[in-house]
Amino acid sequence: MIARLLLYPLLLLLIFLLPRVLWAQSLYSGYVLDAKSELPLEGVTVTASTGAQAISNENGYFSLAAEGADKLVFSYVGYRTTTMEFPAPDEELRVLLQPDAERLQEVVITGYESNRPLLQTAGALSLIEREAIERFDEGSIVRAVNTVPGVRMEERAPASYRLSIRGSTLRSPYGIRNVKVYFDGIPFTEANGTTALNLLDAANIGRIEILKGPTASIYGAGTGGTVLLEPRRALPGEKQLQSGTTIGSYGFRRHTAAASIGAENSSLLVQYTRQQYDGYREQSAIDRDVLLISSIFTPSDKRTVSANLLYSNLYYELPGGLTKEQFEQNPRQARGGMFSSVKQNASLDLEGINVGLKQEYRFTGDFRNTTALYGLHKFKDNPFNTDYERNTNQEFGGRTSFVYDADLGSIGAAFTLGGEFQRGFETARTYDNNSGIPGSLRTDDEVVAKSGFVFAQAEFELPASFIATAALSLNDTQYEITRLQQVSSGDYRFIRNFEAVLSPRVALLKQLTNKISVHGSVSSGFSPPTEEEILTSDGTLNEDLEAEKGTNYELGIRGFALADRLSFDVIAFYFRLKETIVSRQDVSSVAVFRNVGSTDQKGLEASVGYTLLDEPEQPISLLKVWSSYTYSHFRFDEYQKDEEDLSGNKLTGVAPHVLTSGLDLNTRFGLYLNFTSNYVDEIPLNDENTVYADSYFILGARVGLKRQLHQRWGLEVFAGIDNLTDEKYSLGNDLNAFGGRYFQPAPDRNYYGGINLSYRL
Repeated sequence: MIARLLLYPLLLLLIFLLPRVLWAQSLYSGYVLDAKSELPLEGVTVTASTGAQAISNENGYFSLAAEGADKLVFSYVGYRTTTMEFPAPDEELRVLLQPDAERLQEVVITGYESNRPLLQTAGALSLIEREAIERFDEGSIVRAVNTVPGVRMEERAPASYRLSIRGSTLRSPYGIRNVKVYFDGIPFTEANGTTALNLLDAANIGRIEILKGPTASIYGAGTGGTVLLEPRRALPGEKQLQSGTTIGSYGFRRHTAAASIGAENSSLLVQYTRQQYDGYREQSAIDRDVLLISSIFTPSDKRTVSANLLYSNLYYELPGGLTKEQFEQNPRQARGGMFSSVKQNASLDLEGINVGLKQEYRFTGDFRNTTALYGLHKFKDNPFNTDYERNTNQEFGGRTSFVYDADLGSIGAAFTLGGEFQRGFETARTYDNNSGIPGSLRTDDEVVAKSGFVFAQAEFELPASFIATAALSLNDTQYEITRLQQVSSGDYRFIRNFEAVLSPRVALLKQLTNKISVHGSVSSGFSPPTEEEILTSDGTLNEDLEAEKGTNYELGIRGFALADRLSFDVIAFYFRLKETIVSRQDVSSVAVFRNVGSTDQKGLEASVGYTLLDEPEQPISLLKVWSSYTYSHFRFDEYQKDEEDLSGNKLTGVAPHVLTSGLDLNTRFGLYLNFTSNYVDEIPLNDENTVYADSYFILGARVGLKRQLHQRWGLEVFAGIDNLTDEKYSLGNDLNAFGGRYFQPAPDRNYYGGINLSYRL
């Protein structure tokens, strides 16, 4: 009885105190995300100041009960430990973890087959990460590529790309030439030397490496440079569906859908994009569908296999060039006259499928092989102002390389040996263009293009933190053109073989500290004409065109300073090119190519970035400024045009000064802001240097909000503006154009906005 009387008061006291105890046990919950990709991080340790701990799940979600906690500490391998002061217990937290500085410095470069960190790579190169592409509307990759020094990308019309690395626009009146492009390590540039980069959508690309100058030691013939594209892939632990829509000025519509599944040993991404644009100018609409299937599997410790399928159906219109007077009067008009772009339905319909398969096999820890095979089929229907082309192209090829790592006493070494081969077969027909309809047959050709090279490279890790590289390649290109019909001259067969040429490269790098390195190199380049330069669009054969040959010298320094807040990369180079190929237009606007002697190209390329603030737990979590600058002192060294001596003139199509700058601001709440500015100096538009495009300064901005909604949904809303300064400028000039039609106007001030939605499975 007495015990029962004592128990009742104790129970009453416990009932009275229990709500107070529960109230003191604060509950902290939220999501932990990668600050760059905004993807959830699984396995993050969350520690309260009271000692209580929790681990984030596969969705990045954590829940932690702690009494009187005044701080939470988030720690994860490879990321900077982050502390959140006085967290709100009843508010869903959003924590962004930044990769630590050492991890950023260990970004691996795949170029030169060395797979070394950037600070240990001797060569002029630039990286364009995924976030740089997402600074813009992703309607094209032009603005993202133009953020790096030494590179200029243009659009003569929407999706009509032209890419120049250190002045290689000189021989590219349209398309991409003298620059080799690879997609996932597989040749994307065809055997005939051309690259249909517009078959790719910006959303297909995960990262871009741009190697500047002759890189023939590893990537074969070429004096312009090499572009390595990495496809988008599903990240480990990523299982989600994504959908997005963007709309903008002048009828811009863009829709994307993707499904991705990523595990430790495999990943699969299926992505579809559709883009439509009515056009700023008359006769400048675009309609493009792209399907990408990107996968990678690791079936064993020794073997990794990746496979990619790219299907693209592209249609875009060609407004044509304008004279200076037409450009000033109405930049939105298309080319007029007897062969007007509207009347002739000047346009290009391109459909293609590209399939690639790559395997890396590791025989031992020191010996490995990477082999890639690909095949493509492409059809082009191209009514032009003065003719009508219809081409079908089938091609196959492959690339293989063996790498052996060895220790030569105290010297570490890596030896690489490999080769590449491509064969393309094209049927090419030209017709009269009767108001956009094929007329009488002019020429009927079959073209077989063969291109191949073998290469060898040796790298040595010498004492005192020196790394020396010596490389050599042997290149060969052949065109076999069979003319089945030509009204004026009948049929014939023409074979042009550009004999094998040795192209060496030597480089030396000295790592001054673990954060700063200097490097220098000497390389030789060999660049045969493309098929389009030998067989012009009007069916004329350019039988006497010779390959370009050049030698490049460069010296550079790159690294980090000021507690890793400052990053810098500076390159000075001197390039001497012989048998320089230039293009001119004849009366029918057909580009005609010829060798003109030599050029002398001196330049400076610099990029710098400074992080003012990098505190994920603060309201403003990131504030960074960056800039890139290009100085080009490019001259014709020897150039005799008929009776006129053009030696000493500025190189056509190259701006002496280009400056691009940006500001990035992120907040802990998911709000972000990007500013990008671009200044381009005046550009000579003809070899005589009598006509120039005016200098221009454009400014763009994008603002958005990224949020993780509960455990599965992710949301991004954004809006942007391009050409905020409302400049009247030409983004794709027609060099040496007949009749003074040099200018291809870019859009004036324009706007866009959109929404992206993701769902984690």
